[in-house]
Amino acid sequence: MKTSSFIIAAPTSNSGKTTVTLGLLRLLKNKGYSTQPFKSGPDYIDPKFHKIACGKTGINLDLFMMREEHMRSTYHELANEVNVACIEGVMGLFDGARKSEGSTAELAKKLDIPVIFVVDAKSVAYSVAPLLYGFKNFDPDLNIAGVIFNRVNTKSHYKFLEEACEDVGIKALGHVPFIEECKIPSRHLGLSIDNLSKYDQMIGKMADQMNETVAIDQLLSITQREKIVLEEKAETSNPDFKIAVAQDEGFNFSYYQNIEALKQLGTVQFFSPIHDQELPNSDLVYFPGGYPECYTQELSANTKMRESIKNYVENGGQIIAECGGMMYLGKSMVDQKGNELPMVGVFPFTSSMEAMKLTLGYRKIDIDDFTIKGHEFHYSKVHQDENVITVGTVWSAREQEVPTKIYQYKNVLASYIHFYFGEVGDLQQLLHHLQNNHVSSVKR
Repeated sequence: MKTSSFIIAAPTSNSGKTTVTLGLLRLLKNKGYSTQPFKSGPDYIDPKFHKIACGKTGINLDLFMMREEHMRSTYHELANEVNVACIEGVMGLFDGARKSEGSTAELAKKLDIPVIFVVDAKSVAYSVAPLLYGFKNFDPDLNIAGVIFNRVNTKSHYKFLEEACEDVGIKALGHVPFIEECKIPSRHLGLSIDNLSKYDQMIGKMADQMNETVAIDQLLSITQREKIVLEEKAETSNPDFKIAVAQDEGFNFSYYQNIEALKQLGTVQFFSPIHDQELPNSDLVYFPGGYPECYTQELSANTKMRESIKNYVENGGQIIAECGGMMYLGKSMVDQKGNELPMVGVFPFTSSMEAMKLTLGYRKIDIDDFTIKGHEFHYSKVHQDENVITVGTVWSAREQEVPTKIYQYKNVLASYIHFYFGEVGDLQQLLHHLQNNHVSSVKR
């Protein structure tokens, strides 16, 4: 049995990878193919658009946060279930944390799958030839199987691009014109997630266009690969261990693999800090990130939920909280207009969206005698955290110590970092730390 497997990449960011990926996913769905999308890197937002396009959420594949064997098994396990496995790359093809380490190119090589290149050809014709030649020959272990040209509005323009591909030895798979209404606005340096459903029509229009100008059958033919047979996983879940995961409009940035690891430990149930009145009966609560700053009024007004969480913590409840989840557990939150509203109050600090400044990057965290990895991306900042107990040491991808803090109070661990604990062993290490190193109070 075979699956068409490929990764969509580009010379630079803003070349049209996401637009082409979404159109392709919808077109494949329209043609009756079962498709599993993936996203290279730690992005939470593109995978949500993948679900709109084809009905399945994109799964993150990340060579910094994930061990290689874990990354491979995640990919092949899901790719084996479908006709087409489509990975959306990140940034430029060779852009990595260090040179090309962790890049789209490295991911393609680790998985031994071909690259479908998306090139923005708005201001170039035959001069695209040396660009393609350079990318094709820079790394001979990389297979650039074909090119889709973006923002090409005439057949005569595309003819120059086809000739360039012929001379370089890369298949021209078609082109996509510039369509004004198919633009997706940015939000926080990522795609907007406001009113996601409104993008459905745009994706449909892009799919219809690609059906006319992109050689889909040829693309699927040149990217076919044999399915990889995997060993069956042993079931380890303890149904009596209850795990509650925050999931609603304000909290929805969680890696698929993290949730799967939680399911290996116990019974997972979801709840809403915005809409529900109290925590479910739980042995562990996970607060992922999201956009709680957009729902400060609703979160603050739900006093019963806030009290429920505070009581859970004071009675020894275990919590892992990341970014937006950490902000919610603070004393208060300040929105962009300077309005301050009370939050849960587990920690005495205030998080603020005023004077926003971006902090981002991969993180390696050393806690006790184990290491866990993650990613940091936020515009807010924390005030009045001087007396909060912190644990561990945090490093960048280049092994430089960074000032990001891991806060702890009793059995609660919280940070701006989105932890990756997609392998159950990493999750167990975190819980072991909480159970054996709980902090009874803030500093005095």
